[in-house]
Amino acid sequence: MKRELTDLQKDFVNLRNGVFIHFNSATEQFHDSEIEDWDYGITEKNDPRRHEFNPASWNPTELDCEQWAQTAISAKARFAALTAKHHEGFCLWPTAVTEHCVRNGAYKQDVVKAYLEAFRNAGITAGLYFSMLDLQHDITEKKCTSADKDFIKAQLRELLENYGEIPFLIFDGWNAPWGGPRDSDLPFQEIDDFVKGIQPNCLVMNIGCVESLKDTDVIFFENAFGQSADESFQGPGAAANLYAGTWFWKDIHTTADLKTAEWAAERVKEYNRRNTCFLMNISPNNRGTVDENLRERFAEFGRLYEEIPPIEDVPEGWLYR
Repeated sequence: MKRELTDLQKDFVNLRNGVFIHFNSATEQFHDSEIEDWDYGITEKNDPRRHEFNPASWNPTELDCEQWAQTAISAKARFAALTAKHHEGFCLWPTAVTEHCVRNGAYKQDVVKAYLEAFRNAGITAGLYFSMLDLQHDITEKKCTSADKDFIKAQLRELLENYGEIPFLIFDGWNAPWGGPRDSDLPFQEIDDFVKGIQPNCLVMNIGCVESLKDTDVIFFENAFGQSADESFQGPGAAANLYAGTWFWKDIHTTADLKTAEWAAERVKEYNRRNTCFLMNISPNNRGTVDENLRERFAEFGRLYEEIPPIEDVPEGWLYR
């Protein structure tokens, strides 16, 4: 049964505390490099792509999504998101519409399936992240054709039809400051209608939409990028940040001086009181497990975190479409 958007937004905000799992081609490709996670600047310029990813190098032989879920539980997280496809274009499921996916990796397991099963079994609400910006398939702010839109929809259909209920999709690289298709080429309403035509109660969130609900169901602040909610904001919102220096794992993270659990607890508390749930980043290593120092940080956070009561009614100042 289709539910009212306001009720879906309220339920999502009441989840309060979540984890954002960044695990994709960059985990393997740039773990020993100063490059963060993709070819910054390529979509705004005419420069050639510099760092193509070979799927055959994908080999997280110790993949342990149950460990990821236990890390989230230790932090008292109630929801999670996984980077099913990031800006580079590599897919963590065996998609039928491109060879650039786990099917052609040295390690072929369907990571999306393993993640969803582990987190659902742990009682954590599990959604997915999907990048519209796709360098492998040349879907950028300069080019998003009808064929590109069909490609995007085919992949979304796979995720929405083959993996059970997906309570939310977090989109990125879509009319964003850092690149991706423009709304004029890939209208929000077209994708929102497509998603809800398959799963009517799936929230569609768009990272970087911080001013209104015109192109998103929930305002999403990339807090690590400097986006923040002001004191007057009353929801519905989500924000994300990270303990380490980059979203994706690097060798140096194993012994890195991570941000403190106290810092994270204050940040989450600050946003929760503005009806904005918060995701702290888990960055599994290229073997597929979470480093001990990061697991310890999430457990420390869990001992500090105090969940505030859920909102029963939509507060004054809540944004509407």
